[in-house]
Amino acid sequence: MLSKIRQTVEDRGNQHVGLLAEYSDPGALVEAVEGLREKGYTRLDTFSPFPIHGMDRAMGLPVSKLGFMVFVGAVLGGLLGVFLQWWTSAGPQPNWWPSELNQFLGYPINISNKPLFAWESSVPIIFELTILFSALTAVGGMLALNGLPKPYNPLFHSDRFGRATDDAFFVHVSSRDTAFDPATTAADLHGLGATSVEYVDHDGATSVGNTAEAGASAVVPAHADTPAAPPPHTTGDI
Repeated sequence: MLSKIRQTVEDRGNQHVGLLAEYSDPGALVEAVEGLREKGYTRLDTFSPFPIHGMDRAMGLPVSKLGFMVFVGAVLGGLLGVFLQWWTSAGPQPNWWPSELNQFLGYPINISNKPLFAWESSVPIIFELTILFSALTAVGGMLALNGLPKPYNPLFHSDRFGRATDDAFFVHVSSRDTAFDPATTAADLHGLGATSVEYVDHDGATSVGNTAEAGASAVVPAHADTPAAPPPHTTGDI
């Protein structure tokens, strides 16, 4: 079990080994992503201080599964609310209900000879559990679909990346992308208007020049072809 957790953390870290490019504004970032998609790149991720309209379409992201997950959670919560109140009130049992289980039912209380269970009086609890399960599913589903929590990310090695929550706009191309090549991808990013490009791995961040202009003098790490293994401290505390 522990080895599987470590492998999961390692895989999550390796998927963020690659090139990180900064762009000047949201429009430039959207255009860069569209350009990268046209060039055949598919393993992209973007980072910005706020949601950018049209970015989902530019990245080719499918419709989120979160809505369906929340709907399922809401239905389960509503059904649980019905069952909970029927069970605790020892309401009328259907024909298929085993009589042996009657001893495990709740506490039937006769109030003015009213029915032990009525859906009209059960609505508030059904509503509350529907909302509760919807909210919990939304939060849990969001964390799961985003691969969170993620206490370690190679992108944290980049000093520029800290501005992603302030005033900077980034796109990351994973080294696992089938179209990824350190020199070619760096040139593509510069050609699409990047103000800076860095190669980021577990050892740190290295600035990469425009290979189209600088030729062989551009700084491309020699180890950029394959992701480096994460340092021991990234998984040792698990």
